[in-house]
Amino acid sequence: MNFKRAVIKVGSALVAPDANGCSGKYIEAIASFISKCQQQGKEIILVSSGSVAAGRNLIKHGSPIPSIETKQAMASVGQMQMMANWQRFFKMPCSQLLITHGDLKDRQRYINIKNTIRVLLANSILPIVNENDTVATEELKVGDNDNLAALVALVSEADALFILSDIDGVYDQDPRGNPNAKMLPNIDEITEEVYAMAGTTSNPIATGGMKTKIQAAEKAVENGIDTYIVNGHKAEVFERLLNGENPGTCFKASQAATKARKHWLKHTLKSSGKLQLDKGAVKAVVNKGASLLPSGINGIYGDFSAGDSVDIITSDNQQVIAKGISQYSSRDLARIKGHNSEQIFSILGCRPSKVIIHRDDMVIISKQEIE
Repeated sequence: MNFKRAVIKVGSALVAPDANGCSGKYIEAIASFISKCQQQGKEIILVSSGSVAAGRNLIKHGSPIPSIETKQAMASVGQMQMMANWQRFFKMPCSQLLITHGDLKDRQRYINIKNTIRVLLANSILPIVNENDTVATEELKVGDNDNLAALVALVSEADALFILSDIDGVYDQDPRGNPNAKMLPNIDEITEEVYAMAGTTSNPIATGGMKTKIQAAEKAVENGIDTYIVNGHKAEVFERLLNGENPGTCFKASQAATKARKHWLKHTLKSSGKLQLDKGAVKAVVNKGASLLPSGINGIYGDFSAGDSVDIITSDNQQVIAKGISQYSSRDLARIKGHNSEQIFSILGCRPSKVIIHRDDMVIISKQEIE
């Protein structure tokens, strides 16, 4: 199985299978799989549900369906339990990222999440992402960490998404009630018929079902991310994955993640301004695939915010050579252009990023060699 960076989504039923605090019953095999992937040079981001289930036995509630505020209290105490439970299975340090769907819809917070994950992976730290259940409300009502995992796969620029379920994959009928149900190893197109096959979850501590997993797969494959729904209860599943086999249902992306992202940058995002570069910066960006630094910028046009798309142009003939997502606003860039990256903090009082546009957030428009 050829992937470089993957998001693995683990549900509550795997983290706290008995609804009585955290357990290593299933996640030990998952942690071993993650460690072996990292030993192969692959990068992993973990999206873990389970904070509410982990804290369920620590908060008095007296009801099979606790109120939203009770669930938030459970999440608050359970998050600590869940993180400690994951960390005990890894030699490497783990990090905690608590986010909401609102964080991923906000341009500045989206770029901050992207930068944080980038730095964590560069330092061989495992990012563990969870919904911020202590402040989120609507998500606690419906349960949506499957779709959150798909969005994390997008923001982290993963090329694979593994959604761990309590059954082997997607079946043509409900396997719990029909012994003749057949699992579908490959789904080439997600249609209404595919959604019709999705049943609801019968697990009282799990908040999602097969429908949300298929929704997540649809988001991911549209952006070039291969998606797998597999059974997280079976340790042999992870051995098969390491051997390059598909033990569940695979939703194959129609194009590579890098190609999909570059197409999105080039054709979908509307540029809000322009950055003019000196000759040295033009050569570094076009010929060497370098990120854009403030020292190479000698002109700024337009009024834009951090997270907006901008065109990158030459000084001599104003040719558009590239396009990318700026880490800084036009107002801040006007103060730091021409300066070294190490001077950004002294000028602005903060430094969200050493680069103005990261090479992963940039697409080259001009294909000709820049002399």
